[in-house]
Amino acid sequence: MTSSLPPLAQAWSGALGSATANAISYPLDLVATKLQTTTSKKIRGLRGAVRLIKHVMHTEGLTGLYDGLGADTASTITSNFLYFYFYTLLHALVARRKTASRVSLSQTLKHAIASATPPTLLSVPAELGVGFIAGVASRAISTPLSVVTVRMQTGDGEDDNGDNGDQIGDEQTSSPSQKENGSPQKRSPGFCGTIESIYAEEGILGFWAGFRPTLPLCLTPALTLLLFQLLSRLRIPGRRSAPRRSSDFGAFFSGALANAFAVAILYPLLLAKVRVQASHKHVGTNRSVSVIDIWNTAIKDEGWAGLYQGITVQLVKGFVNQGVTMLVKQRIEHAAIKLYT
Repeated sequence: MTSSLPPLAQAWSGALGSATANAISYPLDLVATKLQTTTSKKIRGLRGAVRLIKHVMHTEGLTGLYDGLGADTASTITSNFLYFYFYTLLHALVARRKTASRVSLSQTLKHAIASATPPTLLSVPAELGVGFIAGVASRAISTPLSVVTVRMQTGDGEDDNGDNGDQIGDEQTSSPSQKENGSPQKRSPGFCGTIESIYAEEGILGFWAGFRPTLPLCLTPALTLLLFQLLSRLRIPGRRSAPRRSSDFGAFFSGALANAFAVAILYPLLLAKVRVQASHKHVGTNRSVSVIDIWNTAIKDEGWAGLYQGITVQLVKGFVNQGVTMLVKQRIEHAAIKLYT
């Protein structure tokens, strides 16, 4: 656990921290999703990310970089609130059962919900187990919003053929008359339109696309939080900064670095999840693309490096996002502790 506050307080601080981080890093998230789903080999790495940002701003303006922000923020708040609540509750339950094994389970659960539990680090298997269960519970509820967000970010699949990638970067050579008289840019159908499209194509189960085959991704927040706690306990020699500044820097750096490690380990699954959620069923069939299909296609097209397409931007986005999340979460928790003590 990151503090001794009850589960509900930690859930709210985590949700508010993640919402703040999401608003700051969303353009990177949008670009990362487009890099992960594009078939154009001209859009790769940081240079491809810059071209994508220029293209979106040129065709849609600054608001284009925030297309789908509402759905993604709702998904982020829901997912992180549930994750931190379940994680803190289960963590406190396991920790209390270890120290007070004679107390009934109902009493232990009551104390875990309502009372503060001193932050303790469980064994690695226990930490990962608690985090995995919390991740499954939170993702089961937030996945529909995540699917809608990915569809909105990818323009409902408009880049599947790679033609759009050939046009990116060519805007500077077009004349004003061409921009005015050319064909209008295809925009996202919006939140409600995307929901209708998913339901029409795949039914209610389409909102949980990629959930079951990518369940191991539920280990990502578990690994991140475990590494965050381990890194937070490291003492950096020679640091003489003020306690508050040191604490803030430590929260940001530990959260960011922990997320980078976790994402790097599980990235092929993350890539598959995004592509499954962005994909459409083939016309005249009931078969959806699978994780194995995506991996086989990626390896066939670009070798093993294809499994890590877009990882650079994803790591930068995750570094900023998780760092800000843990920083804001810690500041909120410190303020709550001072307020009630």
